[in-house]
Amino acid sequence: MLSLTEENYLKAIFALNSDQDLKASTNAIAEKLETKPSSVSDMLKRLNEKKLIDYKKYKSTTLTPKGREIAVSIVRKHRLWEFFLVEKLKFGWDEVHDLAEQLEHIQSKELTNRLDEFLAFPEFDPHGDPIPDKNGNFPTELTTTLNQFNEGKTLTVIGVKDHSSEFLNYLQGLSIGLGTVLTINQINVFDKSLEITLNQKDRKHISNEVSENLFVNEN
Repeated sequence: MLSLTEENYLKAIFALNSDQDLKASTNAIAEKLETKPSSVSDMLKRLNEKKLIDYKKYKSTTLTPKGREIAVSIVRKHRLWEFFLVEKLKFGWDEVHDLAEQLEHIQSKELTNRLDEFLAFPEFDPHGDPIPDKNGNFPTELTTTLNQFNEGKTLTVIGVKDHSSEFLNYLQGLSIGLGTVLTINQINVFDKSLEITLNQKDRKHISNEVSENLFVNEN
């Protein structure tokens, strides 16, 4: 059994090493977990002794196969609980992260597998992040964003890149959420901002930055 803190470290290392632009250095882990580098060093030594990570001072930390298995399991639980909270309990997609942070530490594999089955084996959480299956395999990540399309296209929102509450609240204010159908009416040449119609009725203006952060499927 690992402590909640140890599990959070494994998940943080997994997340940092999954980002092509980041590596799990001591400072990066400290920043992600909002703690001191000295505290990180102590925990990394402990996880190294448990053979869950490969840690060398001043080097980027990586997960061992066992460490990765545990980290993926935590990610799986977190994203399944987020899906459950949004789809079944009708929480807003900006509300579920902190709740899922608590629920992801439940240890029962049977509960996790039954939750997955109950939800009909979703491949993506409410923000568009891939949910690994019980064997730790991830579906192909979402990559297609709104800014990649031309005028006249009709598309459905299926996820977001930016998970911040500020961005999610902004989208909510625009009445944009998962499943929203939108049509690109006009792309402004100057700043690449978009004039769009939502669900065939509401006309909105969004910036290029917003369009870069919306994952979509073509209808």
